[in-house]
Amino acid sequence: MDIGKAKEVVAAAKEKMQKAIEYLESELLVVRAGKANPAVFNSVMVDYYGTATPLPQVSSITIPDAKTILIQPWDKSMIAPIEKAIMAANIGFTPQNNGEQVRINVPALTEERRRDLVKQIKAEGEQARISVRNARRDGVEQVKKFQKDGLPEDVVKDTEAELQKLTDNFNKKVDELLEKKEKDIMTV
Repeated sequence: MDIGKAKEVVAAAKEKMQKAIEYLESELLVVRAGKANPAVFNSVMVDYYGTATPLPQVSSITIPDAKTILIQPWDKSMIAPIEKAIMAANIGFTPQNNGEQVRINVPALTEERRRDLVKQIKAEGEQARISVRNARRDGVEQVKKFQKDGLPEDVVKDTEAELQKLTDNFNKKVDELLEKKEKDIMTV
């Protein structure tokens, strides 16, 4: 059995770990930290002529200042469905419209709400760590199967050490992302 199989296992594990980090980054973008952020609306689905469509696909979302979000629908008849979708998404915003666009004033976060958001991001971080550990576990199991098929023991040990090193690096990335987002949330 050749060493290339062990390298493939490491590459596959690294790819899974990277996907866990990317998912965590996208989830952290959605958590609002008291500042206007258009990414919060990426998961808001609007009823666009009978089809559930992401809000950014039916309007332009701009941030004129740190506490205001303007949503300009491309079709004026979409103002009411956009307001309804924002309310239904339960993201803590109250939309107001002037017949042309939807304006959202981003309220300041209370201390309690900030702590809840920190708990939420820590839970997301734990999910990312679990995904990273699962990728390591799958890689180790795969290499052990290859060992039964004749892969040398020293290659197996080296691969396991490499997988552990990857796991440590990705867990450190998770910690860094969470620390940065927590600081962002707790800064008044």
